[in-house]
Amino acid sequence: MSIKSDRWIREMARGHGMIEPFEEKQVRKGVISFGLSSYGYDMRVANEFRIFHNALAPVVDPKAFDDRSFVEYEGDICLIPPNSFVLASSVEYFRIPRNVLTLCVGKSTYARCGIITNVTPFEPEWEGYVTLEISNTTPLPARIYANEGIAQVLFFESDEVCEVSYRDKKGKYQGQTGVTTPRL
Repeated sequence: MSIKSDRWIREMARGHGMIEPFEEKQVRKGVISFGLSSYGYDMRVANEFRIFHNALAPVVDPKAFDDRSFVEYEGDICLIPPNSFVLASSVEYFRIPRNVLTLCVGKSTYARCGIITNVTPFEPEWEGYVTLEISNTTPLPARIYANEGIAQVLFFESDEVCEVSYRDKKGKYQGQTGVTTPRL
């Protein structure tokens, strides 16, 4: 397995629609950076958020998630309450090749402020908009800036193709659009 470079990412985005829309260079001036980097792609967070609150649901249960635990919000800046989180979506739509697995890591600008972005791996042949979980670990409200960088996607190509891909097993998050809450 090998990590893929900017050349490979650019070729796969241009020729195979792996990332749409695709920013060929890092955009940095006046924003939290996004776009192609040396060995990854810095995706952006869209302007649609679901802010977690505990007013209507007594427990968080991944097997029976209560959507009333979120307040929907749309805007250029989202405030995450102290010690809470939001769900959001990526601006980019991803189509992962059958012999590729990705890992995502949060942007250092946010991490240095106590804001952690969690994203599960994009499995072989998964496609969709990414649902992002953005946690505010601080005792103060935290700002998230829509249409700016939120996490870096790293692409790993296997030396052999998997037997069963995410598409083959009809994964429950295949082709997701917008902010997607837990499914069982």
